[in-house]
Amino acid sequence: MANAGAGGTPGPASQTLSRGIRILEVLADAHRALTIDEIASGLDVHRSIAYRLVRTLEDHGLVSRDAAGLVTLGVRLAALSAGVARNLQAETLPELTAIANELGMTSFLAVLERDQCVTLASVEPRHAVASMAQRPGASHPVIVGAPGKAILSLLPESEWPDGMSAHLADEVRAIRAGAIATSHDEVIPTVRAVAAPLSVRGQRPAAIAVVHLGATPADETAIAARLERSIAVIREAFGEG
Repeated sequence: MANAGAGGTPGPASQTLSRGIRILEVLADAHRALTIDEIASGLDVHRSIAYRLVRTLEDHGLVSRDAAGLVTLGVRLAALSAGVARNLQAETLPELTAIANELGMTSFLAVLERDQCVTLASVEPRHAVASMAQRPGASHPVIVGAPGKAILSLLPESEWPDGMSAHLADEVRAIRAGAIATSHDEVIPTVRAVAAPLSVRGQRPAAIAVVHLGATPADETAIAARLERSIAVIREAFGEG
């Protein structure tokens, strides 16, 4: 166990804990079940080390394995994530449900976590021929994807992450001025997203978004208007006009 050094200086970080967290990140980024070998490759460790880490995470319900040994994120993560921004999730969930069922698209709430855009809650449409799953806990760099752009539009430029291209900066400025936040093929191939920024006092910079297959006809202006109506409802629930 790492201990604080002299004068209260933190000791070295736990390599085992860090690797366990990396497994959760690798699974979240993969958007599919992975084999132990794939996880080991993602961590650049021996298969036996990856296996032991997976077994520990499995014991705590943070990952699960099917009969073929494929590993996915566990249901316990949903319970843990429910405690994050609990009030925001509670007020947002009814609106996400309404959006998903009205538009026939997966809707979700994304928040800023350091330089990542993290899905906090999502709802798939009740009746849809095809829809995209957006797993809570999934993350990607905030500089890609419609929800990331929407979130960046809430930040002062001095807080924008390093590595933003001039084109992205122009997009974000346009969103701040009222343009629609959209993306295509930026996070998942063939998938389109539309997002709107959600700013609530005391909460992390956030966005409400929908994702749909690129081949699906969609009126992005109408989608954005629907998202804005829900955002107005959510902000009103927090006493903000």
